[in-house]
Amino acid sequence: MFLQPLAPLDGALPGTVLTEIAALYATNHAFFRLSGDFPDPDRITVEQVASALADELAHDGAEVLLARSAGRLVGLAATVTHHPDPASDDPDPWIGLLIVDATAHRAGHGRAMADLVEDRFRAAGRSGVRIAVLDDNPQGLAFWRSRGYLFLRHAPNRERGRACTVLRKPLEAPSPRSDVTP
Repeated sequence: MFLQPLAPLDGALPGTVLTEIAALYATNHAFFRLSGDFPDPDRITVEQVASALADELAHDGAEVLLARSAGRLVGLAATVTHHPDPASDDPDPWIGLLIVDATAHRAGHGRAMADLVEDRFRAAGRSGVRIAVLDDNPQGLAFWRSRGYLFLRHAPNRERGRACTVLRKPLEAPSPRSDVTP
């Protein structure tokens, strides 16, 4: 698996990629029912996805990463290098969304994506990463806790005021490999 940053071409997102992402989102109608991000989670359109991605990318330090495995889009992660509230003194980067194609759940893609996102932040010298998980998403909370994320606080999310649990994972520097000969 590898992560590929989503980059607009001439200010627009490529149509073929938007179609792939819309199909990925459409497999996750149960999550989008919880989140309320789309008016009809059973009928997510390419235009709605384009608007949602533009909103994600509008934040300073935002990045949308496409996860591909065997040439297929299997997931997407949206990250920001710092909390989007300018009044926040939060030093950590955030994972705003990590979503896996629902037809490929339980195949290890979520774990692999989380590892790759954490590695990117670790390589950038960051000491921790945060995520806000919807309180009514027990599977999401269990996933992040199993990945070593620890409870920080309960808080409403910024966009819709939904009840969330804020979690943080410390990112230790990678240890030197002992199997490498100088």
